[in-house]
Amino acid sequence: MTSVQAQPSRVPLSLALLVAFHIAIVIASNYLVQLPINLLGFHSTWGAFSFPFIFLATDLTVRLIGQSAARRVISWAMLPALVASYVVGVVFREGQFNGWATLGEFNTFVFRIAFASFTAYVLGQLLDIQVFDRIRQKSRAWWLAPAAASVVGQALDTAAFFSIAFWRSPDAFMAANWVEIALVDYVIKLAVSLLLFVPAYGVMLAAIVRTMRKRQTLDKLPTAAPI
Repeated sequence: MTSVQAQPSRVPLSLALLVAFHIAIVIASNYLVQLPINLLGFHSTWGAFSFPFIFLATDLTVRLIGQSAARRVISWAMLPALVASYVVGVVFREGQFNGWATLGEFNTFVFRIAFASFTAYVLGQLLDIQVFDRIRQKSRAWWLAPAAASVVGQALDTAAFFSIAFWRSPDAFMAANWVEIALVDYVIKLAVSLLLFVPAYGVMLAAIVRTMRKRQTLDKLPTAAPI
């Protein structure tokens, strides 16, 4: 699928919206990761279903406005995402609203989870960008780059988050089950990405490219001379 670059005047707004989207998904995922679920006897969390949205947005960014712009989104989003992760983790500990007063005392356990989320986000996204951009330049199959980037990017993201957050954690359940939860979490993320988000990527990219081409065609049309 041919790459079409976004108009320069529209790039800053696009980046701002992408940064806001990334932060929103990180916030949602840090809340949902506190809500456990049981799938066919395996432990996981609802966060596995929300986080793949970020990889979809990142891959579209690389395809449309380049690798450097995608890295800029990550650099702008990572610190606000860290702060937001900590605030959400403290205020909504165990999925329940605990009041804003809980922010008055520093919580090392929640900060560890927030830092794990921050590290996993940065590492996973940067690897996703690198793999996606390299494969899309070498392959004409539109689906190969987002699929491969999801496989490796989400593997690093999941391994980094769960190992940093829950290895020898004071939370006895997570300390005992984090490896199982991480593996199930990765399988779910991968299934969601490959079965839902890679096709969605193709549909959204085709729609965006058509819109941009129409706009470029209209911009090239000669204007009528004044009467």
